[in-house]
Amino acid sequence: MPTTIPRRRLGTAGPEASVLSLGSWHTYDRMDFGDAVAMVRHAVDSGINLFDVAVYGMPGHPPVFTDVLFSAIVRAGGIARDDYLLSTKLWLEGYPQQSLRDQLANALFRVGADHADVAVLGDIRRDDLDLRRLAEDLAELEREGLLGCWGVNNWSATAVRTIRGHALAAGSPGPQLAQLKYSPCRRSIPDGEPFAAVFAEGVSMQASDVLEGGILAGNTAPSRQIGKDPGEVRPRIVEAAKGLAELAAELDATPAQLCVAFTLTHPSTSTVLFGASRMRQLTDNIAALDILDRVGSSRLRSLMDPFWVDRDIVDPEGP
Repeated sequence: MPTTIPRRRLGTAGPEASVLSLGSWHTYDRMDFGDAVAMVRHAVDSGINLFDVAVYGMPGHPPVFTDVLFSAIVRAGGIARDDYLLSTKLWLEGYPQQSLRDQLANALFRVGADHADVAVLGDIRRDDLDLRRLAEDLAELEREGLLGCWGVNNWSATAVRTIRGHALAAGSPGPQLAQLKYSPCRRSIPDGEPFAAVFAEGVSMQASDVLEGGILAGNTAPSRQIGKDPGEVRPRIVEAAKGLAELAAELDATPAQLCVAFTLTHPSTSTVLFGASRMRQLTDNIAALDILDRVGSSRLRSLMDPFWVDRDIVDPEGP
């Protein structure tokens, strides 16, 4: 296993982040606290410095504390704030009545920090979102030092380029990353021409949902909530998981390692976001870097081509 995980810059104006980043979507709620401390400590010691820690509770649903637990985990692990980058989420459903400033203040209060290095804007689920005002509000948070940089989650290429224009006008560098679903099976959006234009402007990709909620790692019937299914291709992904497991065995790798390694072959990937609830999952994913070195980017992309199930099904422009 590599002793140090490489780093790549987020966009053109973001920080240097590890090519692997650790997410927390309900993860720490499901773990023994001691195990979580050991895992996060190991991640930092291995070179992972980017942690996605957001407020995921919703009205009418049971409360969740994965972000609050993270603040205790880093304290118990002796991890200084300067040793990691904090990425949070800002949701748009209640905006602007619920301001970005109030959301960010709440997120920072829960996680015990005074600033976020990255904020990722949630999905656009409405037609009346004022992107100019949104960009101006983000620029103000950047100027005040509450926010280092920001990106977007599963936006269309057009929306990304539009808010980037407004951000530049407001004195902000604009979005530094686009968090996109990317795996051997879901490739149409990140590999399509619309996002090629976005990446050419300096926005980088944070690959997410790389294991399709565990399906591509072998858990073809996950019991917990997993991400959305654009194009309704999940049954095809379940079928593709069988062939992926066979290929992994031939390459003396695990399916998870192949998926993580594959996402790093995209030229605009800055970091790959995954969740881990066991130490073995973390170390397995870190070892994907060895698989990439051994197999090579070109060969790996060629071997993965038969598993591209959303080709010509999902619009490459994005949502």
